[in-house]
Amino acid sequence: MTQTIAPRVRTLVLLLLAAACALLAGAGPASAHAALTGSDPREGAVVDKAPAQVSLTFSESVSMDDDSLRVLDPKGKRVDDGKPSGTGGTTYSVKLHAGLPDGTYTVTYQVVSADSHPVSGAYTFSVGAPSETSVTVSGQGAGGGFVGGLYGVGRYVSYAGFAVLVGGAAFVLACWPRGSGVRVVQRFVVSGWLSLTAATLLLLLLRGSYTGSGKVADVFDLGLLGEVLQTKAGAALVSRLLLLAAAALFIAVLFGAYDKREDEERRDLTFGLAVGGSVVAVGLAATWAMSEHASVGLQAGLAMPVDVVHLIAVATWLGGLTALLVALYRGPADTPVPALAVSRFSRVAFGSVIALVVTGTYQSWRQLGSWTAFTDTRYGQLLLVKIGLVAVLVGVAYFSRRWTAQLAEATPAVARAAAARRAEKGEKGAGKASTKASGNASAKAGTKPGTKASGNAKVAEKESGSAKGSGSAKGTGGSQRAAQLARQRAAVDAARQKRQRDADPNRFGLRRSVLAEAGIAVVLLVVTTVLTQTEPGRTEEEAKAAGTSSAGSSAPATGAVTLDMPFDTGSQNGKGVVRVELDPARVGVNDLHLYVERPDGTAFDIPEVKVALTQKAKDIGPLPVAPDHITTGHWSASGVQIPMAGDWEVAVTVRTSDIDQVTISKNTQIG
Repeated sequence: MTQTIAPRVRTLVLLLLAAACALLAGAGPASAHAALTGSDPREGAVVDKAPAQVSLTFSESVSMDDDSLRVLDPKGKRVDDGKPSGTGGTTYSVKLHAGLPDGTYTVTYQVVSADSHPVSGAYTFSVGAPSETSVTVSGQGAGGGFVGGLYGVGRYVSYAGFAVLVGGAAFVLACWPRGSGVRVVQRFVVSGWLSLTAATLLLLLLRGSYTGSGKVADVFDLGLLGEVLQTKAGAALVSRLLLLAAAALFIAVLFGAYDKREDEERRDLTFGLAVGGSVVAVGLAATWAMSEHASVGLQAGLAMPVDVVHLIAVATWLGGLTALLVALYRGPADTPVPALAVSRFSRVAFGSVIALVVTGTYQSWRQLGSWTAFTDTRYGQLLLVKIGLVAVLVGVAYFSRRWTAQLAEATPAVARAAAARRAEKGEKGAGKASTKASGNASAKAGTKPGTKASGNAKVAEKESGSAKGSGSAKGTGGSQRAAQLARQRAAVDAARQKRQRDADPNRFGLRRSVLAEAGIAVVLLVVTTVLTQTEPGRTEEEAKAAGTSSAGSSAPATGAVTLDMPFDTGSQNGKGVVRVELDPARVGVNDLHLYVERPDGTAFDIPEVKVALTQKAKDIGPLPVAPDHITTGHWSASGVQIPMAGDWEVAVTVRTSDIDQVTISKNTQIG
């Protein structure tokens, strides 16, 4: 039986690791959790004169420093004063230098959202007319590179360590108190504490570089570390370290004084450990709730305690499940996991699942905001994967409960059979001893002087002198030999007990089902961690509604585009301004309005006006538009088709007499 288990275990473990690695590889750096919902000037806008400032509006509050918001001219030189000012935490602006020349300007930003994730992006606008620019806006992403990848690994390890620490300790206290003396269980829980502590220290050191420059050298900048300690995320990490110190004391008592107590004294100590451990677990979970999704957005006061309950339920279920798996496969043969402990954990896991369903439903409503977000956003799609994994995990747990029930029913019978075998073996041993004793007695009774026995006695007497000299050495060798034989017998007995334990079909079935549960749990934990790094569906939909992406990548301008183009045909009354309005300035059907005004702002008519649209990058156009005259100085055309998004040239031909005309143009971004 043991020969068939090992290959299956290795295969399943390899599959689980492959699935986890695939999810980890696809997770990437953290997505932006605060969406850029508006800007002035808008992305792709062409304005007549340089604005006095640039303003950005986000979907939630963000934090900035002097270098967070930059405006660069076509040559890449900064033209802002470097001191962003904010209103309400969601809108920030930076003043620009006076007298900026015409050309394309680039706005870059890198901020930290209220849920501690870095947000960055860039876009362009033009003054007068678009121009070439040496500024590259591609790859403007925060939280990437080597530091970002290392920070992501730290997040995964911290969540896994929390689950192992809390779930393993809960399994010992609530389900298997005698497991506190099992070395493999002790190592399992301690490894969770070590992993969480190391990951927290790593995150604290990386935090400044992760939200800033992304340079490895900045990891060791003490000044930057001091700034991190003053942020919400830094305070949460420091609080976590302090709570881990209390967790170390809890572990020392759990695997020290608690293990050495008798059953009656252990029950008295269990209550105190349960209270203290619960306080530490809640505190650790709160360090995530106070600095991530739950701390911002709708109903933050309710969302944070709900998130704490959710995290503890996940850790109790998945961490306890892994502890059970370790005890079943790696536990000593003389201390098997009793059926009662498995049955207790089954009830604890069921309660955790109920808590997960309730808290998860609330979190889904809060983070998604609509049913369509399940399929239209990455957060919703990952959430569907998580829901599916939980459903499969519950199904596998059902079979584990069945094996547990059969194991509980079979345990008394197995114990009685083992007792009967021991009794039978004892009776046989007593019979053999009695026979041997009677034989020895008769042999002694039949011995006579002068016989071989007496001769042997004489020989022994002669050799006694030499025996006395070497007796101590022989005694030492004999004791070592006896100890070695005792160890060999113990190893043989342990192997026999393990074979007998593994031969139990009920226990074998339980081990397989628990292994399957643990495998699904690993993938579930990875998906949960990816969810914490993914932009909530509600925020992503807000960004889409505003016509801009949450990561600050290029997005279509929203609303109508207005282009003012001065003209001069060279004739009398040949000067004026043409204003072109294109609404909604997106791919598809648009309305075009054209106004002609004199330099003093009064409307006037001209003999002819024509419009053409061209996208030179794709070699599309010119697409002619023949507007109809509506009233003095006003022409209009409806149903103007724009086939593709991109940078379009709007050319207007103005004729003020039979021979005087001019063509003027400007570029604009069409979404």
